[in-house]
Amino acid sequence: MALQPIELEQITSHVSQQIKTHWAEWFSDKIPGQPLAMYEIEMRERIVRVEEELRHQRELMQQGFSLMDKRFEAVDKRFEAMREDMNKRFDAVDNRFEAIREDMNKRFEAMREDMNKRFDAVDKRFDAMREDMNKRFETVDKRFEAVDKRFEAVDKRFDAMREDMNKRFEQLERRMDARFDALTRRMDRFMIWSFGMTVAATGTVISVLKLFP
Repeated sequence: MALQPIELEQITSHVSQQIKTHWAEWFSDKIPGQPLAMYEIEMRERIVRVEEELRHQRELMQQGFSLMDKRFEAVDKRFEAMREDMNKRFDAVDNRFEAIREDMNKRFEAMREDMNKRFDAVDKRFDAMREDMNKRFETVDKRFEAVDKRFEAVDKRFDAMREDMNKRFEQLERRMDARFDALTRRMDRFMIWSFGMTVAATGTVISVLKLFP
């Protein structure tokens, strides 16, 4: 902390006053045999030199404090310039980060809109595919229904054919039964006729044999 000129003046005056007041007590035993007046003169000269030296030291101190003040002012100016430069740099960095953030927000917004559009397009494609698949399945269902109808018609035709074949087999069986019955009767008649002929032939042979003893 720099001393003010009035403080230095007060210190110098106090030191001079103390020396003038107590010099006899301090230096009475230092130079034995010397007259007090000569010693006082010598001491006054020394005091004057001390005061001049103190004044010179005070001037030097004032110059040193002035130089220190100037240096501190220069340091303060340098720190102020550095602070302003750092503030400017931080402002520039903040502006860059703000620009980057705004650019990223715009990019994310554009990406979000593009993704939404793509998802909408995908949804539309899925809806179209679903509708097309539904139509195709409806067509397939109709075809299966037509096939079912055809199978039903085929089943009906097979049933009709089966009934017709059954009827024909029944008629054939009846006709075959009638034919077998007629054949059986004819065979029975043939066997009776053959037996009659055999009996008659046997009787004839016996009668002939009896005629010729």
